Amino acid sequence: MLLAINMEGLMSLTTIDLDDEALAEAMRVSGIRSKEEAVNTALREFTERHRRIAALEHYADVAQTWDYESWERRHAAEKSDRPQ
Repeated sequence: MLLAINMEGLMSLTTIDLDDEALAEAMRVSGIRSKEEAVNTALREFTERHRRIAALEHYADVAQTWDYESWERRHAAEKSDRPQ
């Protein structure tokens, strides 16, 4: 793998085989004009999608232990502690 420095920081240069039809379709539907931008956008969106999935799974796990009655009591106590 070759590394090059661009104005935005470190960037790797590599050769990969891409599905030409999938790349062309991604560029068409997104309006992206360069292959490099299409691949970089896809990588960022892939990463963000998986971060959102992980967050959703975390909140789903937390929701399994959520107790409405306890929340309601804490909420009422917080409201009574607030200055009016």
